[in-house]
Amino acid sequence: MAKKSEFATSAELRLVLAQLARRLRSEYAFPIGQAFVLSRLERDGAQTTSALATAERVRPQSMAQTVSELESDGLVYRRPDPVDKRQLFVELTPAGREKLNELRDARQSWLDAAIAAELDADERRLLFAAIPLLRRIADR
Repeated sequence: MAKKSEFATSAELRLVLAQLARRLRSEYAFPIGQAFVLSRLERDGAQTTSALATAERVRPQSMAQTVSELESDGLVYRRPDPVDKRQLFVELTPAGREKLNELRDARQSWLDAAIAAELDADERRLLFAAIPLLRRIADR
């Protein structure tokens, strides 16, 4: 059984990870909901607006608005389902993929600079050694 101090440590870890996630999100000069949709389309491939809404846990009407904005900006396009012509699949355009890469590069640059500025070589090795442990917890 975990000791009380271990619970305090896990609470501190949760707070620090949340703070780091917020800081990384602040590197977006782009609506975060739109960025999540672009990421999901890249990761999972073409989907209906309804499937995107379910995956992102938003109302279908909200997702329809997000997809319309992305489409207006040329970052996604809709194509008919070859089997069921009534359904439309949303897909990334080359410009959408490029935008997603720009967003990732900006966050990565910030994180690289922060690690280099704040941590010495031993601390960086310790941080990087913890990544597989954090991944195991995240994948649980």
